[in-house]
Amino acid sequence: MSKASKLENDERITPVYADEEGNILDAPGLSAMGRTGRENVLLTPGDLIPLPESADLMLMPGHRAVGQMPDGEILPIAGAAVAAILPAGYTRLFLPAFEREAEAQRLPLYGYTALAVYHDELYCAALYTDENEKWDPVNYNTRELKNLVKRTKKDLPGNRIVEQVAGCSLKWHCCTAQNLFYRRWECGIPTSPVCNANCFGCISLQPAECCPSPQSRITFRPTPEEIAQVGIYHLSVAPEGIVSFGQGCEGEPSLAAENIAAGIRLIRQQTDKGQINMNSNAGWTEGVKKIVDAGLDSLRVSIISARPEGYDAYYRASYHLENVKESIRYALEKNVYVSLNLLYFPGYNDREEELAAWQEFFRELPVQMIQVRNLNIDPEAFLNIMPEPRGNAVGTKQFLETLKQEFPQLVIGSFSHFSKPSL
Repeated sequence: MSKASKLENDERITPVYADEEGNILDAPGLSAMGRTGRENVLLTPGDLIPLPESADLMLMPGHRAVGQMPDGEILPIAGAAVAAILPAGYTRLFLPAFEREAEAQRLPLYGYTALAVYHDELYCAALYTDENEKWDPVNYNTRELKNLVKRTKKDLPGNRIVEQVAGCSLKWHCCTAQNLFYRRWECGIPTSPVCNANCFGCISLQPAECCPSPQSRITFRPTPEEIAQVGIYHLSVAPEGIVSFGQGCEGEPSLAAENIAAGIRLIRQQTDKGQINMNSNAGWTEGVKKIVDAGLDSLRVSIISARPEGYDAYYRASYHLENVKESIRYALEKNVYVSLNLLYFPGYNDREEELAAWQEFFRELPVQMIQVRNLNIDPEAFLNIMPEPRGNAVGTKQFLETLKQEFPQLVIGSFSHFSKPSL
């Protein structure tokens, strides 16, 4: 092989697919593609990074992989599309390219990311958004976890929150739940069995016609004393301790505002250590105000669109985007650190009309941070419920860069960067 032809082969990006036995193969005669919205497009070297060590691979049954011929023709491959499932800290740029078969079943709730072979190695279409070793999978699901769960149950006997997060830790492998037992960092305190939204991609409760949920929702209402017991226990001993309301195994925490507010006051009577956070849709402003006034330090607001029609299509809630904005405005006025959990889907959030709406949003509400989260969803099912596009997709990198340039104070990452100031 000549040097020129070897160089050409080294630079080639080839599709990845799975055969009927589940073997992962590539198709050297074709060029790899990714998907943005409903469009399959060629991947370039600038779109790719080496597949992270802690990433997983997942087949997409009923979704045939595709690639592009040298003459530009797009061909389906006789095998299923294969996705990378990225660890926290990475933002996907493209979904896997595919042709969906008519009988394909709804895909489970994962963040499917384009995968390819480049330089004879597996690469994925992603951006390294943020670094935080705390959420590295090697720190979780260790051999001693079961014994640590037993220790905490002995320390806090009969506390129903401990029983709930023990199950989340051992059955669902929730990292935030496990941190209670490891006595470190951010731990969850689930409080609300109900919600005021009906998110299409809810991870804890789904209607029968939608996708299976990856974990079970809490079925009881913890008392202020139970909340405070766990909060004091964690914040008193955990390095960089955070307690968070609004976890994957519950509904909307602001609907439990009375108990949470009372719990926060009990916690702060015993310790001023650590940070008290709430993950919320922020739709019920009166509840958010009560919790803020009780001593909330930070608020992470789940959001998918800065346009009312996009917001309503996904959340299908009893409130609207204006209510969310009112809650954020109140929290900012009370010096609460506000970040947005931006549920991100390539080809939707980066449309021209969405970008323009976000620019207006941040001019009105100067939140401190965006935490970009890959939306875990079946791609076709998601696009079927969302408004039809008006403009073009500018691309994920351009979307984020435009926001950075106009709002230099805005931290764009994947993890909480707030630490409570010293008194």
